Amino acid sequence: MDIDLLKELVETKDFKTLRNELIKLDSVDLARLLDEADQDSGLMAFRLLPKDLAMQVFDLLDSYQQLHLLEAFTDSRAKFFFESMQPDDRAELLEEVPAKVARRLLKLLSTSERQATLTLLGYEDNTAGRVMTPDFIDLDYRMTVYQALERIRKLSVEKETVYVAYVMDNERKLLGTINLKDLVLADPDTKLSEIMTPSPRTVFTYTDQEEVARVLKDYQILAVPVVDTENRLVGIVTWDDVVDILEEEATEDIYRFGAVHGSERGYFASRIFSVVRRRVVWLFLLILVNTVTGSIIAGQEELLGEIVILAAFIPLLIGTGGNVGSQSATVVIRGLATGEITPRRAVSIITREGSIGFVLGLVLGVLVLGWAYLLGRSFDVAIVVSATLLGISTIATLTGGSLPFIFRLFKVDPALVSAPFITTVMDIFGVILYFFIANLLLIL
Repeated sequence: MDIDLLKELVETKDFKTLRNELIKLDSVDLARLLDEADQDSGLMAFRLLPKDLAMQVFDLLDSYQQLHLLEAFTDSRAKFFFESMQPDDRAELLEEVPAKVARRLLKLLSTSERQATLTLLGYEDNTAGRVMTPDFIDLDYRMTVYQALERIRKLSVEKETVYVAYVMDNERKLLGTINLKDLVLADPDTKLSEIMTPSPRTVFTYTDQEEVARVLKDYQILAVPVVDTENRLVGIVTWDDVVDILEEEATEDIYRFGAVHGSERGYFASRIFSVVRRRVVWLFLLILVNTVTGSIIAGQEELLGEIVILAAFIPLLIGTGGNVGSQSATVVIRGLATGEITPRRAVSIITREGSIGFVLGLVLGVLVLGWAYLLGRSFDVAIVVSATLLGISTIATLTGGSLPFIFRLFKVDPALVSAPFITTVMDIFGVILYFFIANLLLIL
């Protein structure tokens, strides 16, 4: 079923045919279809879905679409879908909606679900406590395998995952984990303490969500338990949460590297004036910094008056510096994010980037030497341009390679070393170096 057929059936009010076509699709395809549809058509299509299928589709929609549906529903229907969400997804949605809407949605929840949601909202943003779910299978270490399986059967309907269970003592301190396969294969009278995996890898409620994602990836586990400072199990972070975390972190880093204040809402969900407000701050700051470059150029009025052709190469030089520096910063930031590069190797990484910049400068300097001579008809000017390219390329890679480590040292996200920021810094250094070499070689 395509979007055109959906619109046609809605416009002709052929809801019986529309429902029959919709239920032929799986939940993933339905979610994509609703994403492409306009709000009215999407709402009508969603209303026609059977309850179980509608729940599956609702979970797959982004927060903006979920909010639109919840606002359009009656209180009873909104309660059904909102309460069916996992607590961590519910908390994430509430964080993005206006306060008035959040209060209305919270009132719809039962006391227990409201408390679970508010507990998650109480943790700091971007931590394990905020993204974890309190819905997990907990087992007492004194249980037998038979008793454990009976408990899993009772709890499995309302829990997010049943493939791994968590064994605790009477103070809810985590002792170990056990997977469903081991329980099924074990003797029914065996004690859990005999077959569990003791001392599993855990994270704390305050652990950064990027670190949580790295733990799940490195240890190849379906879920990582989250404990408080007293080692009491309070929740788990599952692999599907990690997918969301990685997407969120990647989006945030891309926005920051482009000097854009990221938004959790979709592209089309953001209002134009909101987008302008987020972008204009960085751009205004960059303009202020760029006035330094203008002041340096204005201060070389005498030199430029004598050798006008020098001005023709300024865009080339500062553009190259920004591009080379951004390349180095991108590589280092990506390495820090994946764990391939660690802060303790900062000196060797920066040295390596500096060497790369020097070689790049040599190559670019040789390539530009002849062109600069043809354009300026002055071998001295060509030498100045080539020598400046060599220096700018080296400084740019050293700057782009070192700034992410400096930001990390001061506990600032290295992604803030944005491409526009690097470009602006290299504009200043490039112009200073260019006129220094020009004064040195041409005036003397």
